[in-house]
Order: sequence, then structure tokens, then C-alpha cells
Amino acid sequence: MPETWQIGLLLFPNVMQLDLTGPAEVFGSVPNATLHLLWKNRAPVATSKGWQIVPTTSFAECPPLDVVCVPGGAGQIALMEDEETLDFLRRQAAGARYVTSVCTGSLVLGAAGLLRGYRAACHWMSRDQLALLGATPVAERVVKDRNRITGGGVTAGIDFALSLVAELCGAELAQRIQLNLEYGAQPPFDCGSPERAGPALVAQLTHATAERQRARLAATKRAVAKLGLAGGAF
Repeated sequence: MPETWQIGLLLFPNVMQLDLTGPAEVFGSVPNATLHLLWKNRAPVATSKGWQIVPTTSFAECPPLDVVCVPGGAGQIALMEDEETLDFLRRQAAGARYVTSVCTGSLVLGAAGLLRGYRAACHWMSRDQLALLGATPVAERVVKDRNRITGGGVTAGIDFALSLVAELCGAELAQRIQLNLEYGAQPPFDCGSPERAGPALVAQLTHATAERQRARLAATKRAVAKLGLAGGAF
């Protein structure tokens, strides 16, 4: 194990805060780990719910990372065409031990060309878009394919982070962190996936988010064209 793990999580405007802070809470409990909340500068960044989080490290200040992680959220749509951010991810991924994401952050990795030929997870509403970017969509909470580890939607970020800690430092530490967080999820309703939620609830949420999903798909298609991928029909 290296003397210090350098772990970087992308903090961008309109990020889904739990995509970011769930894994950050887990990674922050790893001994010998330095956690970086990364953005272009250190100005406070507004999350998708409006409150602000302050980055700890700018792109220019960032050391070579052992782990690079991209969360999701509404801001992911603009990020897919942000060449400064995509170039930063490509540079860091070239030397990172693990290239990772949570929720729709996997689409950003795909837009950077970092998931071609890899199996990957995503939020269920956007999972199929991974195929356009050359990845294989997988309906699981955590997907590991070589040095790519991706988490599904939002709360799966905690599962993802614990799985990665087990990879880095062993299962015993990951279990200790899980116990400290008292993470033994028992949700009040069994509707946390489209398969269990039922068609009526799925239809309601799909309708409510249709405009955002259209914008997300359009950004994915533009990324496909820029990467020179066939993309196919969607």
C-alpha cells in the first residue's frame, strides 16, 4: 500500500450532493488517504439543491491521483461538453490506479473516452446511454471491470465506496467503516429500483424528469459524435 492514497472527487456545479458526499464520507475514513474535492478553482460550488460546497483542490493544484471519481447530477449534462474537465480526467486517468464514478458520472467518463470496452453502472434512467459511448451497461449497484469501478444511482455511491476501500485496504477496514456509519439500509418502502417500484411509479418519475433526460441524451449523442463512435439508434 502506498504511503498516502490520493483520492479525488470531482465537485462541479449542480452536482447531486449525495453522489459526492456519500463516497467522500467513506474515503475520508481511510488511513493515509488525502481526499481532494476537485474543481477548476476553489470558489464555492452550488449543488443541485442550491447549497454550496467548497473545493479543496483546483485542477492546476491537483497531484497525480490514485483514485479519480466522478459523481453525477444535473450538472453532468454540461460537463460532458466541458473540454477542460474532460482533458483533466483523461490526464489523471492515465496514471490512476482506479477510474471510478457514481450515478450519471459514468456518462462523463464515457464522454472522455474512458469507458470504451468496459462494463459500467449508471442511474437506471440513463443506463442505456452507456452503450452509445462504447460501454456495456450493467444493472448492478457496483460494477468492477479491471480498474474501472462504477456505482449505480445516488445511494449506490456508498456501496461503491466501501467496495473500493476493500480493494485498496482490505475488507476488514471497509467493514469497520460501514459499522461506524451504521450503514445497514432498511428503507421504509421497497421501491428503490424500477423493477420493484412498479410501472405506475416509474411512469410518474419518468414523466417528471423527461425534459432533463432529453437534454442528457442530446449531450450523450454529441459526445458520441465527437468521439467518432457509431452510436447506433436510440
